[in-house]
Amino acid sequence: MTLEQAQATVDEWIKTYGVRYFSELTNMTILTEEVGELARIMARTYGDQSFKESDRNKDLGDEMADVLWVLICLANQTGINLTEAFEKNMAKKTSRDKDRHWENDKLK
Repeated sequence: MTLEQAQATVDEWIKTYGVRYFSELTNMTILTEEVGELARIMARTYGDQSFKESDRNKDLGDEMADVLWVLICLANQTGINLTEAFEKNMAKKTSRDKDRHWENDKLK
């Protein structure tokens, strides 16, 4: 599935099941909440924190997909084509950072 297809799929789901998009501010808050849930699982899986019983059955991929879902909602609401935005962002990063990381002794 491409980003454009994902945006269309989310939009169709909202129109079919969701009644309407939540407000942009509400979705921004939900995105923050979802990132926090992802961070909790990352901290317990790859960091030093131990799992709480309520976190044991959390699916890392599902948590990432929750973040992506809300990000796509925000893109749809604000008229952002994520494919175009991502391609532009990759070009910016490549232009800016093409040598920077190779020259970073911390990464060698």
